[in-house]
Amino acid sequence: MTMSHAQAQAQQPATPAQQPAQQQPASPPTAPPQPSPAWGNLPKLVLERQFAGPLQDTIVQRWRDPVDNSVCYIYLPISVPHSPTTSSGFVQYGGNSIGSISCLPGSAPRPSAPGAGQTRKP
Repeated sequence: MTMSHAQAQAQQPATPAQQPAQQQPASPPTAPPQPSPAWGNLPKLVLERQFAGPLQDTIVQRWRDPVDNSVCYIYLPISVPHSPTTSSGFVQYGGNSIGSISCLPGSAPRPSAPGAGQTRKP
């Protein structure tokens, strides 16, 4: 049984040019991405001091962990290029090194010197 050329074409799927144009539903405007709530809920270190770095436009920061009293020194450039905020709410720094960190275990808080804050009586 042989098919005619017209019958063979009728059984083939229509090409995109032959299909009627379909309209895509309009998507609602999207809100700007928000930072990840998990990141926003992480505990924070306390910035104690900031120093000029060894190279121009760099800094060294001293941060303290208020829970275990450990101290971290972070070496950072002042300005670092990054991507626009992604759909997950984060930015990407690419292959650039954005700093380094060194931490030391905390020591017990220093006791106040005897009579600190008091005046001596003769």
